[in-house]
Amino acid sequence: MAQKIPSPKEHFGFGLGDDYHVSNYTQTEAYFKKVAAASDKAKLVSIGKTEEGRDQWMMIVTSEENHANLDKFKDISVKMARAEGLTEQEARKLSTEGKAIVWIDGGLHSTETVGTHQLAETIYQVLTKDDAETKRILDNVVILFVHANPDGHEKIGNWYMRESVPEKRSLSNLPTLYQRYIGHDNNRDFYIQNMKESTNLGYQLFIEWIPQVMYNHHQRGPAGSVLAGPPYRDPFNYVFDPMMVTGIDAVGAAMYNRLNAENKPGFTRMDGSTFSTWYNGGLRTTTHYHNIIGILTEIVGGPNPEEIPLVPDRLLPNSNTPFPVTPQKTWHFQQSIDYSVSMNFAVLDYAARNSDHLLYNMYVMGKGSIERGSGDYWTPFPSKIEAIKTAYEKDKDKYPASTNPFSRRGGAIPSIFYDSVYQAKEKRDPRGFIITANQKDPATAVKFINALVKTGIRIEKSTASFSVNGTTYPKGSYIVKTDQAFRPHIIDMFEPQDYPNDFQYPGGPPIRPYDAAGWTLAYQMGIQFDRILDGFSGPFETLSYGELEAVPVVQMPTSKSGYFLSSKHNDAFPIVNELLKKGVKVSRIQNTVEGVPAGSFFVPQSGSKILTEQATKLGVQVTAAKTTPSNTITIKPSRIALFDTYGGSMPSGWVRWMLEQYNFEFQLIFAKEIDAGNLNKKYDAILFISGGIPAVGRAATGGWGSPPDEKSIPTEYHHMLGNITAEKSIPQIKSFIENGGKVVAVGSASALAYHLELPVRNALVEVQRDGSEKPLPGEKYYVPGSVLVSRVDNSQPANWGLDSHVDVLFNNSPVFKVKPEAKLQGLQVLGWFDTKTPLKSGWAWGQSYLEDGITAFSAPIGKGMLYVYGPEITYRAQSHGTFKMLFNNLYQ
Repeated sequence: MAQKIPSPKEHFGFGLGDDYHVSNYTQTEAYFKKVAAASDKAKLVSIGKTEEGRDQWMMIVTSEENHANLDKFKDISVKMARAEGLTEQEARKLSTEGKAIVWIDGGLHSTETVGTHQLAETIYQVLTKDDAETKRILDNVVILFVHANPDGHEKIGNWYMRESVPEKRSLSNLPTLYQRYIGHDNNRDFYIQNMKESTNLGYQLFIEWIPQVMYNHHQRGPAGSVLAGPPYRDPFNYVFDPMMVTGIDAVGAAMYNRLNAENKPGFTRMDGSTFSTWYNGGLRTTTHYHNIIGILTEIVGGPNPEEIPLVPDRLLPNSNTPFPVTPQKTWHFQQSIDYSVSMNFAVLDYAARNSDHLLYNMYVMGKGSIERGSGDYWTPFPSKIEAIKTAYEKDKDKYPASTNPFSRRGGAIPSIFYDSVYQAKEKRDPRGFIITANQKDPATAVKFINALVKTGIRIEKSTASFSVNGTTYPKGSYIVKTDQAFRPHIIDMFEPQDYPNDFQYPGGPPIRPYDAAGWTLAYQMGIQFDRILDGFSGPFETLSYGELEAVPVVQMPTSKSGYFLSSKHNDAFPIVNELLKKGVKVSRIQNTVEGVPAGSFFVPQSGSKILTEQATKLGVQVTAAKTTPSNTITIKPSRIALFDTYGGSMPSGWVRWMLEQYNFEFQLIFAKEIDAGNLNKKYDAILFISGGIPAVGRAATGGWGSPPDEKSIPTEYHHMLGNITAEKSIPQIKSFIENGGKVVAVGSASALAYHLELPVRNALVEVQRDGSEKPLPGEKYYVPGSVLVSRVDNSQPANWGLDSHVDVLFNNSPVFKVKPEAKLQGLQVLGWFDTKTPLKSGWAWGQSYLEDGITAFSAPIGKGMLYVYGPEITYRAQSHGTFKMLFNNLYQ
């Protein structure tokens, strides 16, 4: 029987919009349980455990009658989303029988406390209001209220409230990342779902419920506004169904119209902010590739009162900001909560009034994807448009100008040039992709398949060998066809992203993409696959949605001499690490032996038991050695230090997670310990991952914002304070290397090469009239996050296991040229660009400047070695194809 639902103030002891107060997760979890126990309209469901072991809760709110039929409404939502085997008549009937499913989350980024507090406040209001609108919402909508980051909520709530004087409280300077490993990057994990929280959320979004609308709350709005919201600026991703784009417009209109009606100004949209719908991988953005109307708002405010500053250009109403906000000397937490709750009700009211339309439109989008994947289709990418223009410029003299003055005025050209691209058979989108079972790294291929499974993609697997277009594929190969509702996501994971040339004005500087421009996961993970342009069939079984694939079955051979683990296999490394921990002698072969590639690991027969256990668990094939190989290098585990900063480094955090997954033991190291010296006594290798090392002539900073005052930080975190400096830290790092240590510097940390005065220089410069060098301006060269192809010297131990060319994630990364004395000093080039067109996915303006530029090198310094990698070889723990560049350097 329903009881009185406690208000947030009755439970927490403060209102969720009160200044200087922030809840923690323990309190919020208890509130969720109280509410669920008190209301027949609420059901609390754990969607899984977090990285720190907490329950991650989802509150399902709808009418009592709807709760009795939840499974029915869930089933209708999934059927409409997948659009498989449904006729139009059946879909229209289901759209009237179902209820709109709307997802509202909060707290993904824990310092964005408006998002956390609006969640509980909205739950309370929806369950206790008795007006006609709320009744309509409860009758016609199933609401999924989801807490996106319990661990971070607990951390930031406790951190903020530790100060007894309210006015002294601050969200700043949390000692660690607010997600165990990756902090703010927890919103960059959703097409691969490495983190447990991402997997929990992804299962509900793409397998279990597949809502029609999801609303992802964030902070903060651009200066001079209150919030940024939909619709978003161009470009949107060209693989989307047009109804996805217009669906965002429709929901957005409901949101800002409600705010305007309530006299709540300051909503900016389109070019009023930087947010777009290009990127895949965010909690909101990945939903777009699944025909879910994903909504993002970024709002100002927090527990500490602040101001809305004067930005003159934002005061004039325009299409971006129809109702500007005037400067506010004091903006309170409650105002931001009120805005957020209003927008939640706007979304819910829109869904309640358009429940059948939302369900049916999702079916139409899914059906359209199935049809596009079942026939010839040409996605309108920018490169295709440029191909039409180029073809016309080449042959325009052969075709007379149009006699239609309106056509001439509009820049029209003969339609034959359209046909040359959009009817060209070889330029069609693939009907499917085949991932052969004969992978160089089969276990990593399964990880890629499971990334697709987690995002709701239909996978098929061959039960026997088969042939397509003259190529024979073995049993156990995977097939991913594009004739399914989530086709946009499939295309995005296999095909190149084709980002437009986007500049502030012709000849002007580039406009930075919201996140990356290119990220094709199959490229990053080094997966071998074939694109199939025509329909095909074979002895295929369809795997169940959402069920992860097991690792490859291993047939353990017998040998009296020992065994090989191929250097091609990433998962050879955790096996080797376990063998080394158990005292088994492991060595690496220096050249190809018995068909096994250089760098492969040799395990003696004495290690067979451990090897069998580990290889079976991880799905790594083992090769029997006919004889004990000669010319091997015995390896030992290194004492590894991973550099981190106070507040936590996200790139370092990703690698922390990777090292744990791949069974490497390590310690975190901070600037103070480096400055203290004597590093060789404790460590053999130090890793600097995309940060930490300042540019020459600049001071380094740790994390975001200014460094904290030590007096305000609890004593147990003092060892984490400080930054790398040229004066104290660099000499100690140099001494460490000179005395036999190894340092790996990735991304921006490669600035260490300049501090150590190695014979290298920046490759991306132009010479001025006075002979000086200046970095290339953005008008000439700009490569935001994209996948490029680099040549590597795989005869070098640092590159063992790699092919001669690898796909690297490049984000305006450092590129080098060597000076004439480099060879004499023993510098060894490990990777370089051997073409004028290295771009494979994304955007690379002026990419010809990269030709012959060096991407990686090693340099002996005294008794030790520095390894430098310009590209992001560990990018968000996605770039499995380049993990070996790190792992190969982690042994003695």
